Amino acid sequence: MRTSRKGSVEMPAFVRQLVKETEKRVTSFFKGGRGGGAGELSEGEEGGEEEGVIPSPYLDRPVLDKHMQEGCASWGLTYALASMQGWRAHMEDFHNCFPQLGGELSHWGFFAVFDGHAGSAVAQHCSRNLLDHILGTGKIRADADVERVTEGIKEGFFLMDKHLHAMACREGWERGGTTVVSTAITPHHIYFVNCGDSRAVLCRAGRVAFSTEDHKPFSPGERERIESAGGSVTLQRVNGSLAVSRALGDFSYKTAEWRPVTEQMVSPEPEVSAVERSPADEFLVLACDGVWDTVSNEELCAFVHSRLRVCTDLREVCSQVIDLCLYKGSLDNISIILVCFPGAPQLSPEALHQEAELEDFLESKVAEIFEELSARGDEPDLLSVLTVLASAVIPGLPPGGGLQSKRNCIISAYYQQKEARRSRLAQEFRPTDAN
Repeated sequence: MRTSRKGSVEMPAFVRQLVKETEKRVTSFFKGGRGGGAGELSEGEEGGEEEGVIPSPYLDRPVLDKHMQEGCASWGLTYALASMQGWRAHMEDFHNCFPQLGGELSHWGFFAVFDGHAGSAVAQHCSRNLLDHILGTGKIRADADVERVTEGIKEGFFLMDKHLHAMACREGWERGGTTVVSTAITPHHIYFVNCGDSRAVLCRAGRVAFSTEDHKPFSPGERERIESAGGSVTLQRVNGSLAVSRALGDFSYKTAEWRPVTEQMVSPEPEVSAVERSPADEFLVLACDGVWDTVSNEELCAFVHSRLRVCTDLREVCSQVIDLCLYKGSLDNISIILVCFPGAPQLSPEALHQEAELEDFLESKVAEIFEELSARGDEPDLLSVLTVLASAVIPGLPPGGGLQSKRNCIISAYYQQKEARRSRLAQEFRPTDAN
C-alpha cells in the first residue's frame, strides 16, 4: 500500500487473501521463531477449568478488521484511534476519546485505553463510567492546582473500583478486571494516569520525553505489596495467574480485609504524573500491551514521527502501527490512541518522495526475487520471497518500523508478480486457431 499516494484506511483485498492462504507461515517468519506467547497463561486465566480443560485464548487465524475513529478540539488538538481483535479469541479492549470536555473544562481533553482480562465486562463498564467518577469528585476544576487534580483522579479510580465491587457482590462475580492508561490534557499540563501494564508515551521534539511505568508483579515495590497482602509472585504473575499488579476489578485479589484498598495484592491506585506542556510537544500515544510487547517507546516514537511526515490521515497512521505490531508477532488485542499537538510533524514533500522511492525499490526487488526463484522451477510462495528479501540491504526503511512496516507493500508487489506470471503462462499455453 502506497501510504504517500493513497489515503484509504480499509483493509486491502490482498491482505484478506493472505490471511486465507499464508497467514500462519508468514507470521511465523516475522516473529523470528517466537513461539512462547500462545503457551503462556492469558491475563486473568486461573490455570484450570472445572472439567480440567483450558480453552485456548487464541484463534487459529487473526481477526484483522479494525475499528477506527478520529476527531479534533477547537483549541488545536487532533486525534485518532484504531483497535483490532487480532489473534485473541475475544476483543477485551475499550477506549475513551473526549477531545473537549464541557463547561469550564472546554479546553481540557480526556483519552483512555482500557485493556480487559478474564472477560470484557469490567473494561466496558469502566470505559462508560470512569470519567464521570473522576469529574464527580468535584476536584477537577479549571483553576485547580496539580495536587488537587491528582487527588481527584485517584479518588475517581477508587470510587470506580468501589462501584465495581458493589456490582460484583450483587451479581455474584469476582473474576475479571481491566488496566487503564489515560491522559487529561489541560492548557498547561498533561496528566498521565496509569493503572496496570498499558502505557503512555509523549514525543517532544522528535524524542521520547515521558513514558508511564508498567505495573508488573515482579517489580520490587509491587512484589513487596503482593507478598505483604498474603500473595505470591510465581511465573512473574500474581499467585501464578494475573500478569498485572494494578487494575480495576479483580476482586479475588483484594480480599485482605485488614489492609486498605491501595495495599491489596492488586491495587486500584493509579500512578499520576503531571508534565508541563511545551511548544515542542508533538504527539502522545496511549496503547495496550499488545503494542508494547513488540515495540519499544523509542521505536514507536520514531515510527509515528516518520509516518506523520508522509500521511495526513491519523487513522491510517494508527492502522500502520497496528499492522506493524501484528507483523512483529503481537498475539494480543491491539489498541492505540494517537493525540497530536500543534507542534506535530507536518507532511513533507521530501519525505513523500523518499517514501515513493522506497516503495518503488521494494516493488522492483520483489519482482527481481520472484523472477530468480521462478527460474528454478515452480512458482515461489510468499514466504520464500520474504526470506530472500529479509537478507537484502534496503535503504530508507521507516525508523522504528523496519521491513515489517512495509509488509503490505511487499505483499501487494508479490501478488502483482504472481498474477502477471499466471497471465503470461495462460497466454503461452492458449490453443492456436486451427486455420
